[in-house]
Amino acid sequence: MKLNKTLIATGILAASLYGGAVNAAVSAQEAAKLGDTLTPIGAEKAGNGGAIPAWDGGLKKIPEGYKGDGIYVNPYPDDKEQLRIDQSNVDQYADKLSPGQVKMIKKYDDYFIPVYPTHRPAAYPQEVYDATRKNATETSLIPSGNGMENFTEGVPFPIPQNGLEVIWNHITRYRGGSTTRHVGQVTPTADGNFSVVHFQDELTWRAALEDFDPKEDQNVLFYFKQAITGPARLAGNVLLVHETINQVKEPRRAWVYNAGQRRVRRAPQVAYDGPGTAADGLRTSDNFDMYNGSPDRYNWELIGKQEMYIPYDSYKLVDRDLSYDQIIKAGHINQALSRYELHRVWHVRATLKKGERHIYARRDFYIDEDTWQASVIDHYDGRGELWRVAEAHSMYFYDHKVPWYAIEVLYDTLSGRYLALGLTNEEADPYEFGTKRSSREYTPAALRRAGTR
Repeated sequence: MKLNKTLIATGILAASLYGGAVNAAVSAQEAAKLGDTLTPIGAEKAGNGGAIPAWDGGLKKIPEGYKGDGIYVNPYPDDKEQLRIDQSNVDQYADKLSPGQVKMIKKYDDYFIPVYPTHRPAAYPQEVYDATRKNATETSLIPSGNGMENFTEGVPFPIPQNGLEVIWNHITRYRGGSTTRHVGQVTPTADGNFSVVHFQDELTWRAALEDFDPKEDQNVLFYFKQAITGPARLAGNVLLVHETINQVKEPRRAWVYNAGQRRVRRAPQVAYDGPGTAADGLRTSDNFDMYNGSPDRYNWELIGKQEMYIPYDSYKLVDRDLSYDQIIKAGHINQALSRYELHRVWHVRATLKKGERHIYARRDFYIDEDTWQASVIDHYDGRGELWRVAEAHSMYFYDHKVPWYAIEVLYDTLSGRYLALGLTNEEADPYEFGTKRSSREYTPAALRRAGTR
């Protein structure tokens, strides 16, 4: 792989494999690059002299036609498909695709990658920029690498020194402070038949609580609550998670309310390769949000930066005129509704540590430089065979300055099945940002009250 010269010049590659030593924050001189040659969160401002433009502050104008109702319209309606990568030309473009993307194209005759003009819309609230600049010189990994010191919000490592810091940037990336969403998840059979599981998700960062106390729950990063609202056989089950920063010192706190039993129980299986909620065995707990949880079972290697075609500006996939039947097809989603752009990504490789267990022995992450979101992840089994391919079809929630996903998909290349999560086309009030939440709402007692039956 051709490594980015900027990385070499700044010395990042010298620490590409995290070995357990305490990682110091960068110098004030390095941090001064934020907002200068780097964007305020650490991406390269400059373009590549070709398809990738320079970052000029992100999308500055909310598109005409948006009514402020959470039904997002495409800010780039006049863009045309410039290139289609399919079985006829995939080898020509393989250097800008992951092995998993290449495998999907070669496996399915109707799977292709439509490439559109590249845009760099991501921008954040000023408080995120301010916190990120502060983090650059003050936030550091703890000795094991499985947690951080001096971090509350923003990007913890905008100028990362190793692969683990890149992964923490993904885990902690800004998603609006406190957000509620109503989304669907499907797990189609190999011939394309599916039913929808409906979720109401709440995500509240500790610092966004109305009763935030910096002295309380200092090892908690955020609170997450997920209620199943349909179908009837699953409705009423609720998951509660307190996501800890150092999950080795204090494992993730998780509880499940079972509506049928009317009981709240601790749920230690909601971690690592424990089964994902209502996922029919097609994703693990740490596949949610592309990747989440404690990184302690893997060694993390920073391979470098590269240019890559990744799903981006995926507004077609949230079009309210589309039904789920039009999106969900046999083997994969309807790729005619997808959009890919050429962007720079960080490539991080996770390999399972000796003596640890996980169904994925290796994962290759491709993380967008402008948002720190994982865009593509290839998953390998214990034999070293490429098994699952995850793609995050990202979009920018421009009225709240939140980059996130339209949907995320996880393809099982062996069974021919897949999981798609985050569907909103048929959901009422899909996203609400800035919701008011208190710590009292994220207790086991509150979980019992949240049960609908």
